[in-house]
Amino acid sequence: MKLDRLIWGIILLFIGGVLLLENFGIIDFYWRNVWGFWPIFLIIGGLNILFNRNNSQTGSIISIAVLVISLSFLFFKGQQEPQRGNWWGNNFKKDIDVNIDDDHNDDQDTAFNMLNLSEPFVDTDSAKKTVLNISGGGLSFNLDGETSSLINADVKKRHGNFSLKKLVTDSATVLTFSMDDRKSKWKFGDNGNDVGFKLNKAAKWDILMKLGAGEANFDFTDYKVRTFRFDGGAAALDIKFGDLLPITDVVVKSGVANVEIKIPETSGCRIKTKTGLSAKDFEGFEKLSEGVYETSNYKTSTKKIFINLDGGLSNFEVSRY
Repeated sequence: MKLDRLIWGIILLFIGGVLLLENFGIIDFYWRNVWGFWPIFLIIGGLNILFNRNNSQTGSIISIAVLVISLSFLFFKGQQEPQRGNWWGNNFKKDIDVNIDDDHNDDQDTAFNMLNLSEPFVDTDSAKKTVLNISGGGLSFNLDGETSSLINADVKKRHGNFSLKKLVTDSATVLTFSMDDRKSKWKFGDNGNDVGFKLNKAAKWDILMKLGAGEANFDFTDYKVRTFRFDGGAAALDIKFGDLLPITDVVVKSGVANVEIKIPETSGCRIKTKTGLSAKDFEGFEKLSEGVYETSNYKTSTKKIFINLDGGLSNFEVSRY
């Protein structure tokens, strides 16, 4: 048997076994603990490439041993309850540019500073789309309610530089929230940054997130979200959508992710997946063809949500409420 097939077979057995044990309530498994160690899979892939072509029996034994030890470690870590809070260890014309600099080396320092970045709301903002670009790494994002401003960001800052920029065009208001800290882009642990957004409910939002690693918990039930896009390496996403607009587009692209999406039963929904070895749970959906799923009210509903999922080794769950 080829080494690569054996390795992927063992990984699939591991994922399937864990999901089965979870479903029967035998264990509580926290996938977010596993995503923090995703570079292990790069090591496994590298060993596979090194030893697969020369058919070395010793190399095959080493690869399988490393794989078994790694999966055993992940199984142990996955059953440990994660701590609350952040679990990662993490060109526009400027009308307004707020930049906070931190020149201190605080890799070992767990102290944090509270920052507040905001943009005012003007009447024209409700007449056109509002684009929110979010970028950075090692961040935990939450939606903490509404604001009379266009946007308000409360940042619990341990490291990195943050900025909020605004560009106004005839058709859109473009906001860019970014973190500049290359050392923390892929940093995991408890020393990350927490960001709490407050958004204006009158605006129509297009939210685009590009993260090296991140966690997002957004409840958009009462917000007009036209588009939500996530593009990142490792992620934990818990997103809930409402039915205030006729069409909502959702796109998630990630390498390693735990994604939970909640949609209203009043909206028809279609899911398209390109997910490799990912686990999928689409309760209330009918499978039409390979990678395509729909709700029974998709054709008749006046409100529709389109979801595209693309992940290498991820756990995708879409449920209705």
